[in-house]
Amino acid sequence: MAGEVELAALLCAFLAGSEQETRQYFDVNGMSRHVRVDCETDAHVIEIGLDGKASSRDSVHQALFFAHLTGKTPAVILIDRDGFEGRFEYEMRHVTRAAGVIYARCHEDFIMRWARTRGMRGAYGSAAQDDLPTHWPATSLCDLEALRGGEEPGS
Repeated sequence: MAGEVELAALLCAFLAGSEQETRQYFDVNGMSRHVRVDCETDAHVIEIGLDGKASSRDSVHQALFFAHLTGKTPAVILIDRDGFEGRFEYEMRHVTRAAGVIYARCHEDFIMRWARTRGMRGAYGSAAQDDLPTHWPATSLCDLEALRGGEEPGS
């Protein structure tokens, strides 16, 4: 099993022009503070969490606050490790819709397989092109189409 940081890095690598673990600074009562987001693109700030962990709920807060600071569209991706929609995935699907946050769910095994086969798709080394799944059955395991920019938040 891969860890959350590794999976977040792999997902971020699928998005052209993305940066991992970016920081945004702000001042509170004269003190400089910062927040970190798992992945940032020109248009989106993306938080990534694991299914079955209550701490994944924090992803919505983090994405929304980072979006507030940057003016970008917030997104949350949960990593599905057990093959079914559990409690936190169910909650996340509804809360993100209510909050206007893009939500996606990607299966862990698919992320690992997609990363290993990147070179076969001709996307290896291309910083100008997303390497997102676009056809079924791949999209049934990881549908990130909303991050291409054509979908409304929370759908």
